[in-house]
Amino acid sequence: MKSSAHIIGAGGIGIAATACLRRAGWDVTIIESNPEKVAAGRRNEMTLNGQPIHGTHFVHFDDWIPPKEAAVLLCTKTFDNAPILQRIANTQTLVPIQNGYDETLERSHHPAEAIASFVSECPTDSLDARITRAGSLHIGPRRKVGSGEGERVHMLASAFAKGKLFPVEHVADIRPFKSTKLMYNSAISPLAASAGVDNAELLIDPFTQKLFFTLLRENYSILQHAGLTLEKIGPFHPDTVMRILQTPFLPKLMGLFFRPSLRGTYCSMSPDMGSGQTEIDAYNGHLVRLAGDFPCPINNAVIKLVDRISRERLPKARSHLHHLVTSLPDSVLI
Repeated sequence: MKSSAHIIGAGGIGIAATACLRRAGWDVTIIESNPEKVAAGRRNEMTLNGQPIHGTHFVHFDDWIPPKEAAVLLCTKTFDNAPILQRIANTQTLVPIQNGYDETLERSHHPAEAIASFVSECPTDSLDARITRAGSLHIGPRRKVGSGEGERVHMLASAFAKGKLFPVEHVADIRPFKSTKLMYNSAISPLAASAGVDNAELLIDPFTQKLFFTLLRENYSILQHAGLTLEKIGPFHPDTVMRILQTPFLPKLMGLFFRPSLRGTYCSMSPDMGSGQTEIDAYNGHLVRLAGDFPCPINNAVIKLVDRISRERLPKARSHLHHLVTSLPDSVLI
């Protein structure tokens, strides 16, 4: 019997996952709430990096009946999770591939997750996705799993590896990798999205670079204070990154090292700015909740900034970051 998956969300990650599983011979159904994307999918117009993806079924979310056995990959923004989770009764087959932490999802007791360090982007009303930054897919359990659950995770990891679109790492515990991704996302996303720049710009201008590295250090400190284990995503372990940031001249060299791979890539929060909703609570909000009484002034400030931009429908601008700094104590930026 052919393996099958239902992929919720035809964005960049959902399309990349679809392309990979189709290449591995899986039967794939995409569930999407945007009628334009559903219509385009039924016209066989989905592509990844300019290459067509054939043989995928498209179902509008309103008409979707969750499968009993097929893997369900959750590739939506966290703020879209609520109606999906209300419909899914069997979370044993659920595998989120998301950024950030949704408290309702965290309580669902699903067995596994996947974390993408590659960047795949897709316009809002089309199915033309493109991987704009190379990286890996880490996949593994998020809790102790039974033999059946472990076998399902292994089958999915093997299928992604067989697709050969990106490196796949089947890990023993996904949680340290998710924590590391949160550390980076919660520094890059609110700053780049508020300023309206690509991710590389944070490492070019001395002012934005200093702000970015300071927020990154605060994120690391919060995760350490919470006692969470971190694992390597990308070329350096987070502990190594922190040592680099504490060594004179090395931060600028690290900026030069990462700029080429970040140029022309945009964080997932960027298209949501000014729309009225973002994933700021799933990123920095989660860090603030983890921090408790531990000081986290920059995280609190960026939450207020992003919420204000979203609430007042303000345009993205570099000036937002300068206003952010003026709200911080003088001792924060060092």
